[in-house]
Amino acid sequence: MNNNSGFMGRCPILFISVFFFTIMLSASLAAQSWDFIKEKDGIKIYTRHEAGMDLKSYRGVTDINAPAEKIYALIENINDNDWWDKNLTQIKVLKYEKNKGRQYYMIYSSPWPVSDRDICVDVSISRDTVTGECIFKSVAASGVVPERDGIVRIKDFRQTWTITPAGKEMTHIILEGYIDPDGSIPDWISNMLVSNSPYKAIVGVRDHVKK
Repeated sequence: MNNNSGFMGRCPILFISVFFFTIMLSASLAAQSWDFIKEKDGIKIYTRHEAGMDLKSYRGVTDINAPAEKIYALIENINDNDWWDKNLTQIKVLKYEKNKGRQYYMIYSSPWPVSDRDICVDVSISRDTVTGECIFKSVAASGVVPERDGIVRIKDFRQTWTITPAGKEMTHIILEGYIDPDGSIPDWISNMLVSNSPYKAIVGVRDHVKK
């Protein structure tokens, strides 16, 4: 049998495989690009569409005039949450291991007629002893606290604080995350509000370390 005929028979399959791989790679790269939204008070805000999802992720970037260790200590301290979201009405620490991680249960109030939200969150902490960079990674935890009537459980959430020393008295901050509030909130409203989330959180940290 002519070897060329065998090769030609496999060519369509090879071409299709390469074609779809190229499309998938292009889509993946596109999903990784951030769209600049605004800059306010020195904080740059970005959003991007997540593959297969209607809602957007958020990203906030800034430099804070404070030592990285001071910012790390603030975020690590489970007893100091005054700088957190003002809509947070209840927080319960379920687990805590200093400098390693913790687990929270939280309830957020929502304006009428939107139902309140609650969430269980697992937080892991990693530190680079060479660069001094510290990363707090948070994800929604399931099966920890039973769901409650009248409160919508947030099940899809992730957030990462990256704290990097940028000098003796300067710290580079990156806050990235994604949240699906679930329930009867239109996606366009959620996407409109998502750009405010990293801004408010970073401002809360910056104002608190200046006290």
